[in-house]
Amino acid sequence: MVERSEFKTERLILRRWRDSDLEPFAALNSDPDVMEHFPALMTREESDDLVARIESAFPERGFGLWALEVQGAGEFIGFTGLSVPSFDAHFTPAVEVGWRLARSAWGRGYASEAARAALAFGFDPAGLTEIVSFTATTNLRSQAVMRRIGMTHDAADDFDHPRLPAGHRLSRHVLWRITADQWRASRC
Repeated sequence: MVERSEFKTERLILRRWRDSDLEPFAALNSDPDVMEHFPALMTREESDDLVARIESAFPERGFGLWALEVQGAGEFIGFTGLSVPSFDAHFTPAVEVGWRLARSAWGRGYASEAARAALAFGFDPAGLTEIVSFTATTNLRSQAVMRRIGMTHDAADDFDHPRLPAGHRLSRHVLWRITADQWRASRC
């Protein structure tokens, strides 16, 4: 298993979490705009618990959801990375690339830049053969990121999220995929 605790892109640092990230992450998780496509806002305790779960995945898997900061500014702006969905669906087990950024970081290409770095780590050196991403059908911003990073969508893969009640406004999800071969071909 290869573990990476920190790496850089042209503008960003993907790194392990620090105690100083907890407050801005809690603010991000309680922002109605950021959490529009999630079932509920998070309390400070829920947000801190999420960081603890994220951090616990690194030693086990060698990857996780890295804290994201802007190089030179030291500004925490959210997370991007790889995780393993903890529910059963037609595409699990799987590894997902995901992101959640503060509203102030939107529209700058940070999510795409960081997600490409997470994909690069997932395929080389972690050796994954496929990475997925999913979101509610209403989350057009995240779907645009999925498209920009080379993922493909097949409507036959769309699903109702098993952790949401039938008929919930967010229950229908789209699934996007990219294989290691597609990733490598896109980099040539």
